[in-house]
Amino acid sequence: MAEMTTIDGSSDHSNRDLVVCFGEMLIDFVSSVSGVSLAKAPAFEKAPGGAPANVAVGISRLGGSSAFIGKVGDDPFGYMLADILKKNKVSNSGMRFDHKARTTLAFVSLRSDGEREFLFFRNPSADMLFRESELDVNLIKQAKIFHFGSISLIHEPCKSTHLAAMDIAKKSGSILSYDVNLRLPLWPSSDVAREGIMSVWDRADVIKVSEDEITFLTGADDAYDDDAVLKKLFHPNLKLFLVSEGGKGCRYYTKRFKGRVEGVKVKPVDTTGAGDAFVSGILSFLASDTSLLEDEKRLREALVFANGCGALVVTKKGAIPAMPTKEEVHQILQQEGLGPR
Repeated sequence: MAEMTTIDGSSDHSNRDLVVCFGEMLIDFVSSVSGVSLAKAPAFEKAPGGAPANVAVGISRLGGSSAFIGKVGDDPFGYMLADILKKNKVSNSGMRFDHKARTTLAFVSLRSDGEREFLFFRNPSADMLFRESELDVNLIKQAKIFHFGSISLIHEPCKSTHLAAMDIAKKSGSILSYDVNLRLPLWPSSDVAREGIMSVWDRADVIKVSEDEITFLTGADDAYDDDAVLKKLFHPNLKLFLVSEGGKGCRYYTKRFKGRVEGVKVKPVDTTGAGDAFVSGILSFLASDTSLLEDEKRLREALVFANGCGALVVTKKGAIPAMPTKEEVHQILQQEGLGPR
């Protein structure tokens, strides 16, 4: 078994507003030219990736307290990623380094039809080999919010580790936050993906999906059909269900109310990380004040802020480098006439 090596050692967080993000962190090699296939890309630029890690950095950039739990390789890329978290004031004490498996690599291109093409190298990669015995249990117990995606549910032993971490967080009173973040090429099949994603559905308190993910999870239902969404995806213990609509904004559903919040108009440069920035925005609000789940006016204000986070990220290249500060979000919202009155 790999040694439980850490970088910054201590995981003593006195801040009860802590958001702990669990899952994958990897290196994206992004084509230097858009509109070409991976095979025809002339060169690639490396960038830190992985949705849970993006969210952790996003929360820290907004002034919140965050930590990342996951496994990378005992290799230059793995230590680079740990250092990026540290420089962004994200606790990396929950990171582990595998001495045999490598850090996940993903090659990414933006095709001429606008769709992303992914090629993953993880056979197996270090994140897939994360074991329950390597969990930083004390760190998880301190989480106000425990946030995760679905990629860590694909392979054992990481899947069992993910489930164990959820159990610890739930028993400790954490809010469980789930961003589906569907990456179909990583799953054995569509049916297995649907089953795996839904296997933890009823345990989450907050769930965020995209319109495409609604269509995938419900079969062929209209992603705009509130009745279909509520009937098939809203479960009795769910406190907040969010549907991101890209630049158009988002929809929200609770047991007591539902609605839609308009997006912030910007000229997109790179959409990578927009959904993660949106999640960072809403979780940063929720970590400091969970009562907004019962107050529609304040929830809408938080979602306006989250939309601003997502909008700012698409105006720059890369996810982590583009994550905004609270001041930058307030500035763009004021410019668009969406700031506090």
